[in-house]
Amino acid sequence: MAGGGTGGHVIPSLAVASELRRIGHDALFIGTRRGMEATLVPRAGFAIEWIEIGGLQRVGWQQTLRTFVQLPGSVWKCLGILRRSRAAAVFSMGGYVAAPVMMAASLSRIPIVSMEPNALPGMVTRRMAGRVEKALISFDESRHYFPPGRTELTGLPVRQEFFDIPDRPAGARFSVLVTGGSRGARSLNLAARESWPAFRDSSLPVRLVLQCGAAEHHALLREFNETGLDGDVVPFIQDMPAAYAAADLVVSRSGAGAVSELAAAGKPSILVPFPFAADDHQRFNAQAMERTGAARMVLEKDWNGARFFETVRELAANPDRLIRMSAAARTAARPGAAHRAAELLIGYGIRRKA
Repeated sequence: MAGGGTGGHVIPSLAVASELRRIGHDALFIGTRRGMEATLVPRAGFAIEWIEIGGLQRVGWQQTLRTFVQLPGSVWKCLGILRRSRAAAVFSMGGYVAAPVMMAASLSRIPIVSMEPNALPGMVTRRMAGRVEKALISFDESRHYFPPGRTELTGLPVRQEFFDIPDRPAGARFSVLVTGGSRGARSLNLAARESWPAFRDSSLPVRLVLQCGAAEHHALLREFNETGLDGDVVPFIQDMPAAYAAADLVVSRSGAGAVSELAAAGKPSILVPFPFAADDHQRFNAQAMERTGAARMVLEKDWNGARFFETVRELAANPDRLIRMSAAARTAARPGAAHRAAELLIGYGIRRKA
């Protein structure tokens, strides 16, 4: 299992590894001690081997040089790990941790199944696209980065609880959830804060929930309480499916995990891409969701309190449009992605061993 650094790489890999284990096969991770895999993988009960490798994008020339120096040794170490573990196949979520693993697998003629959750594949996946047996994608826009016939539209592994979210009951108070991820997003927090006076003065019947991260929580909660508006400001949401279930509209970043969960839940959304994401991939994800009719994309430079208030007021007054957005979001949902990845890995592995 190759893919580490961030939760966006590790968590889907764990979903596939868990499916492999359920079917009766072993999964071995390769990662670094600095990434999230160092905590999440052992906690899930999987073995992990360590390599030393860093990133190449937005890291400065010193880190870039260090990565190029580390790469040959990391590939050599991965060759040994693959040989000792008698790996039948390699699963890659992309990212810098996956690069030496994929190179070693290609040199060893071990089949690679890659999962690409973004509309614009990452640099490692693009460079290794010709070496994969199958690329599991979330957006049709990704197809042309891979050789013809090697892609399959599966989506990203998403917890079943998101697919099970029911439609909001008619007549319920219109509810907006703003979430910038586990640590919050400062620009989303700022726009929400700027919007509160407009919501208060308009008397629009709306409930506002802001998941803001720990750093700004106390100050934002105090200011929100002073407005008298209905809602809450919380540092972190443990049960995100429940939060989605209670929302009519979600304001969010547009990372792969976020858009996959929005699709599974069938939630209309306003997507504000993080402008400094690698290769600007969040913008491509948001554009893809907007093209389906599931979301509105607003660039961060254009997102502020006035834009937030006006967009919410417009959508709250147009329930038919929200219904259409919800239906469009559900068309992008792909259940069973982890099972399909496991199925392919087993199939390619068996053919290689035969």
